[in-house]
Amino acid sequence: MARLKENHLVEKRNILNEIRANNMTMQELRFFAIYLSKINSRDTSTRVVRFPMDDFKAIMELGRIDIGYMKNVTNSLLCKVVNVPIKDEQGRYRGYTGFQLFKECTVSQDEGKEWYVEIDAHDKALPLMFEFKRDYFSYPVFNALRLRSTNQIRMYELLKQYEKPGVKVYPLDELKQDLWLGKDEYPRFGDFKIRVLDACQKALREYTDIKFTYEPYGKRGKGGKIQSLKFYVEKNVNFIDQLTLEMFIDEQKGAHDDNDEYMDEQGEYDSADDAMSGIYRKKIELLSEACNNEFIFQEMVVLWNTMREKLPYSLIKDDIQCYDYLSDRYQEMLMKAARMKMPHRHGYLRSIIGKDYGP
Repeated sequence: MARLKENHLVEKRNILNEIRANNMTMQELRFFAIYLSKINSRDTSTRVVRFPMDDFKAIMELGRIDIGYMKNVTNSLLCKVVNVPIKDEQGRYRGYTGFQLFKECTVSQDEGKEWYVEIDAHDKALPLMFEFKRDYFSYPVFNALRLRSTNQIRMYELLKQYEKPGVKVYPLDELKQDLWLGKDEYPRFGDFKIRVLDACQKALREYTDIKFTYEPYGKRGKGGKIQSLKFYVEKNVNFIDQLTLEMFIDEQKGAHDDNDEYMDEQGEYDSADDAMSGIYRKKIELLSEACNNEFIFQEMVVLWNTMREKLPYSLIKDDIQCYDYLSDRYQEMLMKAARMKMPHRHGYLRSIIGKDYGP
């Protein structure tokens, strides 16, 4: 079983880094980086990684939880699927193979009544994570810890892969796909520039060991539309805040000091209502009222998880501010729905959460 490596080094194959749209949340993407930092990529026997429950809660930014909610969190990790392209000898696309990153997750209590989370890589995913000798890059895991969105972590990893050559030309559509953005997100380049490119540029300069600049590249499209960008990547020599994983976990624990109970002694409940009881259920019910009780419980869980990913902690920790914020976004959705067809109201509401705070 893997123990924490002292250098917390993430080693990631290029092909794994370039896989698109596996729909990880920011917390799940960070967790995957930490998982990679805990294994030894030269030794498949380290594939099972064990986290104390308090550490897992801190990494995933969980507050008070019970076994029912814990199942939702771990099941979500187990559902993360990657589609690896199949190419012929000439490099032409011939299809893909899809499989999960993780095959098993165990949440259990030891003899001292301490809770742990163990996660094991899927057999099909082992070649992506172990025993590779070329076409990979590495970075200290601290670079992924202070970044605050999926966009930022993805931008860091994509550009870190090209730190040595120092230059990367990206077709705009390809960049958006590699950032796991939807096809219709940020149709105006000005919005994409402000909310994604400039926000990521600032975050990487402040929190990571690389920085970048960019400029339009190549021929413009119809109406002068920018079609490609050229990135210049360099070492961030002024960066000194190398946050250790232990420091990060301690910081996150400090943010949830009032939520120290999360399991009963048996680890099971008599009903689904009991499994989602207490503070968490009340939070979801309050937010449901902000949406006029339009959505089912699990849809509200998705909205809450999106809020936790996109919004600042100063807002998230206050129930009234959360209610007011979601109510405002819900009213915004209603006004939009009155002017246009909106078959997927829940999806639209989710898409606008956090847009006023950047990516």
